[in-house]
Amino acid sequence: MTVAVSRAELSISGKRYLLSCAPGQEARLEELGARFDARVRELAEAMGDIGSERLFLAAGLSFIDELDIETAGGNARELDERIRGLEQRAALALAEAAARIEALTVRVEEAGEPEGR
Repeated sequence: MTVAVSRAELSISGKRYLLSCAPGQEARLEELGARFDARVRELAEAMGDIGSERLFLAAGLSFIDELDIETAGGNARELDERIRGLEQRAALALAEAAARIEALTVRVEEAGEPEGR
């Protein structure tokens, strides 16, 4: 059985790379490569000539850092939603408890009143 393989051509820091990929994935890989190249160039401007390997490492780490920040933000939103839900449930439980206490108070007052009043 032969597996079909395509190739995507990436240019990072002026150097050409050919990557094997599944058919139909070429454009996506090329788009990702262009984004990676932009980050590498941005870092090269900021850090100077530190070598391709270090620039690639810095670019990869910066993308992972961004992903972690986005993930943490998503987790914070999730926690906020859970907290709001718990607050609503607690408020409802307190309102129900207050209504029961009020009903019991009325019953106690009615039971304590002498007949004929």
